[in-house]
Amino acid sequence: MSVSVACCCFSFLNAPARLLQSSSSPLCFVAASTLTPRASSSSKLNPEKKKKKYTLRVRDEHSSNDGPQTMAFKSPFGSSQQKKDKKESQPTTDLRLYLLASFLHSPVVVVVVSQVYCTHTAPDYSLPWQKQRHAFMIGDGKLLTNAHCVEHDTQVKVKRRGDDRKYVAKVLVRGVDCDIALLSVESEDFWKGAEPLRLGHLPRLQDSVTVVGYPLGGDTISVTKGVVSRIEVTSYAHGSSDLLGIQIDAAINPGNSGGPAFNDQGECIGVAFQVYRSEETENIGYVIPTTVVSHFLTDYERNAKYTGYPCLGVLLQKLENPALRECLKVPTNEGVLVRRVEPTSDASKVLKEGDVIVSFDDLRVGCEGTVPFRSSERIAFRYLISQKFAGDIVELGIIRAGEPKKVQVVLRPRVHLVPYHIDGGQPSYIIIAGLVFTPLSEPLIEEECEDTIGLKLLTKARYSVARFRGEQIVILSQASHNDVLANEVNIGYEDMNNQQVLKFNGTHIRNIHHLAHLIDMCKDKYLVFEFEDNYVAVLEREASNSASLCILKDYGIPSERSADLREPYVDPVHDNEALDQGFGDSPVSNLEIGFDGLVWA
Repeated sequence: MSVSVACCCFSFLNAPARLLQSSSSPLCFVAASTLTPRASSSSKLNPEKKKKKYTLRVRDEHSSNDGPQTMAFKSPFGSSQQKKDKKESQPTTDLRLYLLASFLHSPVVVVVVSQVYCTHTAPDYSLPWQKQRHAFMIGDGKLLTNAHCVEHDTQVKVKRRGDDRKYVAKVLVRGVDCDIALLSVESEDFWKGAEPLRLGHLPRLQDSVTVVGYPLGGDTISVTKGVVSRIEVTSYAHGSSDLLGIQIDAAINPGNSGGPAFNDQGECIGVAFQVYRSEETENIGYVIPTTVVSHFLTDYERNAKYTGYPCLGVLLQKLENPALRECLKVPTNEGVLVRRVEPTSDASKVLKEGDVIVSFDDLRVGCEGTVPFRSSERIAFRYLISQKFAGDIVELGIIRAGEPKKVQVVLRPRVHLVPYHIDGGQPSYIIIAGLVFTPLSEPLIEEECEDTIGLKLLTKARYSVARFRGEQIVILSQASHNDVLANEVNIGYEDMNNQQVLKFNGTHIRNIHHLAHLIDMCKDKYLVFEFEDNYVAVLEREASNSASLCILKDYGIPSERSADLREPYVDPVHDNEALDQGFGDSPVSNLEIGFDGLVWA
C-alpha cells in the first residue's frame, strides 16, 4: 500500500446541479497529486513491475488524409513505482488530482490549496484473483475530480492547505467516459473560509486561458498561460469516448491533470485532463469544458446515478464524393452513409445499412459529417449525440433507396464487447486445472502489453462489436507470466496463453459466467476446450477436480473463481439467431480499421 500527496484545492459555493449550465454558477476545485493507479503485484507469480499507459486512436472526421490519424494521448500524470508495504510516502509529483466541487442543493465552498489523500486498491488483470495496493490524496465535501484518480479507491481523505487535519471523503459516483467523479464530505470544518469560483461559458478561439496546477519541477503552485487553439469533439483517453474538448497551448505537464483552467474574467472554463505528446509537437493540452461537467452533474441529479453518455450505434461514412451521393439518390450536398448498425443498439430496429442520415432533430448534417456549431463554426455530428442523455428519443431524417423518411431512435450507452473499464473493479476469472480463463478487457491488454496479446485479439478489441448484451471474449490468460499454472494434469498446455476459447464440450461460449455454468453442469468424462485456430485442450474431469485444490494451494490463490461467478447464471441471449451468425467470430474489414471518413456515432 502506498499514499501520494496532493498539493492544491479550489472550490465554490451554493451550486445546484441545475444551475451549472449558467455562467453565474459557482464552481469549485480541489487539487491533489497521486501515484499512478497501477502497482506491481506482491505475488511471487508476478515479480515484474509495470507502468500504466494511456494510448488511444483518433479518427479525424475533418482530415483529408488517405489513412487514419493515430494519436497517442497520455494523461499528464506520468507513471511511477510504489514500494510495497509502505504506509505513506513523501509528496510526489507523479499524479496531481485536482478536485472540481459543487453539487445538488447543498452549499459547496472554496478550499484554497489543500492536500488530498486516497488509499487506492487497483486490481491485477493478469492475476485476477489478486489486488494491488496504492494510495493517493484527494479532497472532501461535494467535489468533482478525474475519474481515473478514484477508480479503485478504498479510502479517500483530504487536507486543506495550512491544516494538519485530514477529512474523510466519499466517492458518490464516477463518470468514466467523461473522466469525472463526484465526491462528498460531511465535515463543515473543511469548508470554512473558502471563497467561490464561477463557472464560465464555453470560450472562443484565441481567448486567453490560464492553467493552475502542481506540475513537475517544484513543490509550489504553478501557473501557465496560453490561448484556446481549437474546440472540437475530442477523444478522451481515459473514458474511450468522443466528447467536446478544448485544445489549448498553455503548457500542461505531469501534475496538471485535473487542474482548473480560467479565462481573463477569473471564471473556470474547464479542467485540464490530457496532453498530446510526440516528437513533432509541443504544448498541445486538452481541457474538459464546463458543458461536459454540467452534463455529468445533470445526469446524476436526474437518475440518482450516472447512466453515461449515449450513442446512436452506427458506423458512418462521409458523402463528399458527388458520384457516391448520386448513386445513393441523395439530391443535396449533405448526409452521411450508414455503413454498419450495432446489433445491441436501438438503431438496429429502424436503421439499415445503406441508409443516409440527412438530419438530426431537424438539424441538417453536412456531407463531411459535420453540423452547425455556434454562429459560424461547424463540428462533428457526434457532438449532437453527446448533448443527449441515455433514454432520450431523437428524430432522424434519412434517405432510403432514394425515398426520404423520418424515424425515431432511443439513445443508449454503447455496449462494449471488450470493456474499457471493469464494473466493481475486480475482473472475473475461473481456474480449471491450472488454466486461467478471464474476459478480454482493455485493462488486461494494458497489463499484458499489446505484443503479448496478439494481433487477432487486438483487432477484435479495437474494432469488433457485441452481437448481444452480455457477450464477452473469453480468453485463456497468461497466468504468472509463465502461461498456465503448471501441474501434471495440464502437461502439454504450458505454452498456451492469450487464446480465445470459443466452445466448451461443443457449446459456444457467450461469456465467462456462461463458461463457468457449463463447467459446473458438466457430467462428461472430459472437459474439452476449443480455441481459435483449431487449438484444443482436453482435461479429464475428475483428475482436474482433484488437482485444482493443490494448484490453488501451491500458487497461493484464495479461490478457483471470482465472487461474481458464484451467482446463478442468467442467459443473456433470448434470440438463438445471434448464435448462428458467426458466433465467436468478429470479421473486420479494412474500411473499419481506422479508415479516414468512417467514425462511430
